[in-house]
Amino acid sequence: MVDSTVSIAVSPSREEVVPSRKKIKLPAWLEVAKPRLIPLLLATTLGGMALSEGWPLSSPRLVCTLGGGALASAAAGVLNCLWEQDLDARMKRTSGRALPSGRLSTKTAFFGAIACTLAAAMLLISGVNCLAAALTLLGLCSYVLLYTALLKPRTSQNIVIGGVAGAIPPLVGAAAATGHVGLGGWWLFGLVMVWTPAHFWALALLLREDYRSVGIPMLPVVKGPVVTAQAIHRYGWATVLLSSLGLFALPSGGWFYGLLLIPFNGRLIQLVNRLAEDPENLTSAKGLFRWSILYLFGICLLLVLSRTTMASLLDDQIWMVLQGR
Repeated sequence: MVDSTVSIAVSPSREEVVPSRKKIKLPAWLEVAKPRLIPLLLATTLGGMALSEGWPLSSPRLVCTLGGGALASAAAGVLNCLWEQDLDARMKRTSGRALPSGRLSTKTAFFGAIACTLAAAMLLISGVNCLAAALTLLGLCSYVLLYTALLKPRTSQNIVIGGVAGAIPPLVGAAAATGHVGLGGWWLFGLVMVWTPAHFWALALLLREDYRSVGIPMLPVVKGPVVTAQAIHRYGWATVLLSSLGLFALPSGGWFYGLLLIPFNGRLIQLVNRLAEDPENLTSAKGLFRWSILYLFGICLLLVLSRTTMASLLDDQIWMVLQGR
C-alpha cells in the first residue's frame, strides 16, 4: 500500500478551502514504520483468509500471520522513508519527518528495517508456512523496489502497476489458511489492484502541488484534474463491478455478502460521479479518499462476517426465497 493516510493540507481550489487537520506527532522510530497503513493491510489479509476453505484459522497461526505481516509492513515503511528522505526534505509537507529532520539516524532506521524483516520471515516460516513468508517478502520488495524506486519517479501510471504491493496481503491470508492460493484469494488481489488507483488518485488531487514541486509525475500533475477524475470514475465503477463477484468467490455466505455490499457500492458510485462532474472540487476528492479507506475495510469485514454460522443460515434463507420456495 502507498502512504495514503497522511495529514492533508491543500491549497484552495476555486473558492473552496479544505481545512487541514493537525497531524499527531509519533515517536521517530514509530513514524518511519508508517503504522497508519498497517491495519488496512492486515484487514485484507483477514479477507484472504475468510475466502479460503481453511477458515477459521487456529489462534497461533492467525497471530503469526498478522504479526509477520505487521512487521514486514513496518520494514517496508522504513525502507520507503530511507529511499525518499532527500525527496521528503524538499517538500514542505514532509520535511519534518523523522529522517529528513534528523530526529532519527539513517543507520538506526536501516538496522531497524532489517530486524523487522528477519523477525517477520522467522515468524511466518516457523508459525505459518513458507508460501506465506515468501509472498509477504514479495510484497515488501514490490513496495520498496517496484513502486518506490522504479515506478513512482518515472510514470504517471505508477500506482496502477505498483499497486501490486498492496494487493499481496490477500494472497498471504489465503496461503496461511490453506497452504495455497485459491480463486477467492486471487479475486481479492484483483479487487485491491482495481481499488487502489481511484483511492490514491483522490489523494493525489489534494497533494498535486506538492508532487509537482519535486517532479513526481503523479497523474494529476501530468494530465490535470479532469483526466484524473475521469480515470477515477472508470476505476471506481470497475471496483463496484469486481466487488460484486465476491458473491461467487466466497465458499459460503455469498448472498449475505452481496446484499450488504449494496450500500457500500452505492456510496462509492455517488462519490466518483460527484468528482467526475466537478474535478476541481477538493472537498469531493477528500470525501472520496476517506470513503475509499472505509470501503475496503468494509469489504473485508463483510467477507469475515459472511463466513459465520449466522450468515450461512441467512444465506440459505435468501437462496430459498430466490428459488420461490
